[in-house]
Amino acid sequence: ARRDVAAAGRELAAARGEQARAHERRVRATHGADEAVARVAQYRRLAELRILGPERRLEWTESLAQLRARLALPELRYQIAPRRLLQSLAEGPRGVALYASALTLDVGLAHEGDLLRLLEGLRRSGNAYYVVRRCALERVPAAIAPNPGGARLRARCDLDLVTLHDGGGHT
Repeated sequence: ARRDVAAAGRELAAARGEQARAHERRVRATHGADEAVARVAQYRRLAELRILGPERRLEWTESLAQLRARLALPELRYQIAPRRLLQSLAEGPRGVALYASALTLDVGLAHEGDLLRLLEGLRRSGNAYYVVRRCALERVPAAIAPNPGGARLRARCDLDLVTLHDGGGHT
């Protein structure tokens, strides 16, 4: 009877060990699934922000032209600098890199609300993830102010157009 009790005790301990290992595997699998769901949600959010993939310079310039026409801006000049590496997020040939291209806007405005509508229009255009770094607004002197429909204010803004590239930024 003692041998049977000892054998049953060993079998019970083995079964409890197997149960603990199975529970640990289930917890890891559940955690892995939760992490995968979170990563997919994060990827979708980045895709919505149009931050993934190559730069879309043509779309950026088209958005600016459309906004100028829609907002009836007296003047809009811009310059897009070459992209620069902000941060490499992973090592190796399939690494991920975060880039930004500096966009400088020089805008003639009828009033300050035009600047807010321009920046909101850029955000809503869906062609990039725009980060406003700085905006300066100044009044155009009355002596050089153009006709009644012309610019009364001038804004100079520095923005970053942010993109995320996988594959080491070779896209």
